[in-house]
Amino acid sequence: MQLIFEKSVKGRRGFRFGTCDVPVKAQVPVKYARKDDAPLPEVSELDAVRHYTHLSQQNFSIDTHFYPLGSCTMKYNPKFTETIARLAGFTDLHPLLPQLASGEKLTQGALQVLYELEQWMCEITGFCAFTLQPLAGAHGELTGIMLMAAYHKAKGNTKKKYVIIPDSAHGTNPASAAVAGYETISIPSNKDGGMDLEALKSAISNEVAGLMMTVPSTYGVFESNIEEIARLIHSVDGIMYYDGANLNAVLGRFRPGDVGFDVMHINTHKTFTTPHGGGGPGAGPVGVNAKLEKFLPISRVIKKPDGTYALNYDYPDSIGYIASFYGNFALLVRAYAYMLMLGQEGLQQTTDHAVLNANYIMTKLKKHYKLCFDRLCMHETVFCAAFQAQRGVRAIDVAKFLIDQKIHPPTVYFPISVPEAIMIEPTETESKQTMDHFIQKMIEADELSKTNPLAFKEFPKTMPISRPDEVKAARDVKTSYFR
Repeated sequence: MQLIFEKSVKGRRGFRFGTCDVPVKAQVPVKYARKDDAPLPEVSELDAVRHYTHLSQQNFSIDTHFYPLGSCTMKYNPKFTETIARLAGFTDLHPLLPQLASGEKLTQGALQVLYELEQWMCEITGFCAFTLQPLAGAHGELTGIMLMAAYHKAKGNTKKKYVIIPDSAHGTNPASAAVAGYETISIPSNKDGGMDLEALKSAISNEVAGLMMTVPSTYGVFESNIEEIARLIHSVDGIMYYDGANLNAVLGRFRPGDVGFDVMHINTHKTFTTPHGGGGPGAGPVGVNAKLEKFLPISRVIKKPDGTYALNYDYPDSIGYIASFYGNFALLVRAYAYMLMLGQEGLQQTTDHAVLNANYIMTKLKKHYKLCFDRLCMHETVFCAAFQAQRGVRAIDVAKFLIDQKIHPPTVYFPISVPEAIMIEPTETESKQTMDHFIQKMIEADELSKTNPLAFKEFPKTMPISRPDEVKAARDVKTSYFR
């Protein structure tokens, strides 16, 4: 496809400026003025519209293609939640209104949404309080680790320096712990995909501040020894942190706060279908049990005896402000609307369908791709392209093949502990017909790897760019185009 500069024709215009009716009071100093015209493309309005429309048609999105991206969970965003988030009663509010004497009366609806959403999240997870401020899952992780640090500081636990993290955790976990000033200890997995308890026991000491776990893990399996793990961590006054990125796999079936976890975050895009991608927007609410509640960020929404809502800043032990105002409010409204529509039974059904869909794909493909762990999975399943790699076809080659089939590739090479990993997450909204089509294409890729492995070096054939140097593209970013 031609770039917009290459469509330029001298003298062609797409817009005409009217006469300026604002007096010019200051001129740009000569030394700052351009000597030549800005190198902008000269195109018509129709040229520009067609160019950007064609560009959009090259994109993969959850609204246009099957998007089985494991771990990140590219979930369909229901359109009705967009409608709710755009209601004037929400969008026309100024975030400073609640701090004004008269403003509290004008924001009762918004404050009620925040208050009730916190209560619902407490019920879902088994915790006693939440902050809705964090702006993403990773931001929520950092908030949770800061709460862990505040707890140890308040108790005088000056020797705490390590956070234990299993090798099946999300990659952001060690980063969050390091940013908060902790060193990390990695624990390997056992043959079933769970944490190696003997390795964990050998890592336990009074210097352990806590442990971060993703349940189900990035292997797509449920940890069966949570209560024993919690006992070990609590025996040295450590904090159990639940990475709630995969909470969408256990809604209505399992509450982290009931089995020994002290703090968690929720990725709203994964569990409650808020938008995701491009670095934002995001929301990562953080829940805590009673021993961490007093450290939560300010402000907090409270319900007064007269039934009205207000913001409360009177928490002297709080870790302070985590985000401007009250987090990504419009995303929280979307999550609220989604939960309100589905209710308890509906949310549990989303989990049941997500787990069913993942196990269906796992069962159909395990004859063709090597399973990481041959057991019932949760919301996602992890294969590795070991059979295909023996024929010269790697996981990245399978991914490029799928692009030509109009399917967004699953996650490849993650978890990093699995060679040639292919992580597949269909989510609960995909139909059997869609999954059968994907399964057939994955089987076709396997068959082609047997008969013509060299063909994979040409995929994708239908995209404007075929096989870029992806490492160079990430490290040497070009943000402008000039000949």
